[in-house]
Amino acid sequence: MADPMTQSAQISSSQGLADGQNSVAAKDSKMSDSFLSSSPVSLIQSPQVKDLVHWRDPKKSGVVFGLSLLTLLSLAAFSVISVISYLLLALLCVTISFRIYKSVVQAVQKSNDGHPFKALMEKDVSIPPETFHKHVDVSLTYINRFLKQMSKLFLVEDLIDSLKLAVVMWLLTYVGAVFNGITILILADILLFAVPPFYEKNKTQIDRYMEIARTQVNTTMAKLQEKLPGAVKRTKAE
Repeated sequence: MADPMTQSAQISSSQGLADGQNSVAAKDSKMSDSFLSSSPVSLIQSPQVKDLVHWRDPKKSGVVFGLSLLTLLSLAAFSVISVISYLLLALLCVTISFRIYKSVVQAVQKSNDGHPFKALMEKDVSIPPETFHKHVDVSLTYINRFLKQMSKLFLVEDLIDSLKLAVVMWLLTYVGAVFNGITILILADILLFAVPPFYEKNKTQIDRYMEIARTQVNTTMAKLQEKLPGAVKRTKAE
């Protein structure tokens, strides 16, 4: 029969271990929630971005689309350094011209309004350390997940997933032979602002065809996985 002191020590040890596991689980859950809330997917699904790409406000969407397309077209025609230099030069021309204009107006009217950009100059544009560390931690989580997934794919943990990656890379070699990176970004920018309104108008038909295509792909992949020798079955931890 165990000593009461020994039983008490074992119970305390078990409770401490359980508390530690719960703390780790809570921390992982918190990091996961932070990652999901700051991931590119959540950014695309944000209400502001949805309103832009669905053209809820045509003027705002038109300005954003026009500026983004103009920037990408400029990068396609000129170097990055030239584009950035011209943008900063244009901004300087606007601010200097406005500064001189306001100075002349104040001299003529003999007013003492002060610097025209005084309100903007008094704003704090520094990044708080907490915000910086938060985004660094979220970015590190994203990078670690990406590296972990890449190691699984290249070390062939799941044969089907690795074959999918091989097919995608093979197709991208043909895409790279036809388009460069800037051209792909220009097409992506156009599709980003053109597809959502089109999908919204034809949602029922598109969803039906997408479901048919998804079913066919899943059926084909299931048959391929059964026929491949030594194919590893997927195991998902709950």
